[in-house]
This record gives sequence, C-alpha cells and structure tokens, in this order.
Amino acid sequence: MQDSPSSPRFPQFFAGMAVLSVALVISSFIGASAIRKLKPPTDALSVTGSAKRPISSDYIIWRVSISSQQPTPQAAYQELKTRTERVQKYLQDKKVPNDVVKLSSIDTSTVPEVINGRETGNTLAYRLNQRFEIRSNDVDRISKLSQQSTELINEGIPLVSEPPEYLYTQLAKLRIEMVAEATKDAKERAEAIAKSTGSKIGSVQSAQTGVFQITSRNSTEVSNSGIYDTSSIEKDITAVVSVKFAME
Repeated sequence: MQDSPSSPRFPQFFAGMAVLSVALVISSFIGASAIRKLKPPTDALSVTGSAKRPISSDYIIWRVSISSQQPTPQAAYQELKTRTERVQKYLQDKKVPNDVVKLSSIDTSTVPEVINGRETGNTLAYRLNQRFEIRSNDVDRISKLSQQSTELINEGIPLVSEPPEYLYTQLAKLRIEMVAEATKDAKERAEAIAKSTGSKIGSVQSAQTGVFQITSRNSTEVSNSGIYDTSSIEKDITAVVSVKFAME
C-alpha cells in the first residue's frame, strides 16, 4: 500500500509547533524579567522623625484693667480718670516706656435698681472700665511688674491683672531648621531599621510635616492640633516629620 504524500508533513508540523511554543515561553520569560527590572521597587518604609529644642520667650503681653462706679456718669468718669493717671504714673516709675502701653476705649455700663428680683427701670450707678495693654520685649521687667502690681491694690486702686502671655517671635525661622533636623532624624531611624533587616533605604517617596508642640519646659503634653503654651517663659518646641523611603 502506498503512503499518502501528506503523511510526512504531520511530524514536521508538530515539531514546528513545539519549537514555536518553546520560543514563546522563552520570550515571555525574558519580557517579564525586563519589566521587573524596569519597574521601581514597591517596598517602602515609613518612619517618623522628631526634633526638640529649648526656647526662651522674647515677647510679653500683659493686660490690666481698672474701674469706677458712681451714681452719675460724670462722677464715675472723674474717678476713673484719677485712677488711670495713677496707674500711668506707676508704670512710668517702674521704667515702662509710654510707647509700649496702649489704652483701650472706656467701657460704660449701668447698674439697674432691682426690687424683689425685678428691675424698676431706675439706674443706681454708672460703671466705667479702662483696659491697659503692655506689649514689650523686656520680658523679665514686665513679668516681675505683673507680680508687683498688688502695690496699686494696696493703694485702693481696683486693679484686675490678667496672667501675662509669653511669646517667641522667631518661630518662622526656627520651624525651618527644626523640620530639617526632624527629617535627618527620620533618615537615621530608617537606616537603622533597614540595616537590621539586611536592606538599604532609597529615595524619599513622600514626606509630611506634623504640627508643632510648644509646651512649658519638660512637659509631656501633646495635642493632635498642636500646642502653643503662653503661660511660661521657658518652653520646649518639638517638630515631627513623617517620611516614606523606598527600599532597595
């Protein structure tokens, strides 16, 4: 029996398909390998760094007020004027420059007559109030003066003294420096973590600055919205930065 002319072609056909399949597998492997080399590493390490510095307040705001109460507005004003002049003389004697003392406008109110818990419509007295605001770079002098102001009360002046506010005016410059320090701290921490796992850190993928905490000296208080303590002269300022590094 004579073989069909097409019979030898089948082995050749299957052999060709096999070679083509192997070639496709090899090319797919090479392509995938190339893609992996081109694709940046997806592993990353997020680290938080911090920096802390002690600062001393260089600006103070101190507010005080005096008042008077008399049956007529004229009498109340004359009494308030006398007391205002006495406070001004007291501040001058304590070497407080006139240009750091600001006077507000006079607040006026009335004291109504009340009988059996109900106002009668009559006015018993007029009450006037005068506020002083002292803003100065001489923190120590004004701070001590705020503690000595009871001398006026001993003279019969109804002085109301608010706690001074202690501020630091160089925060803008200091914030930049501390962000740099906190970022450096984050990098050192990331390098230590990576070294312990046999890895290395790569480029910075992202960075985010946290809120600043300005607290009284050695305080452990923190807040998600940040803290700005104005009650103490000596403070600590803390900066926090979160940095994400690529891993190699």
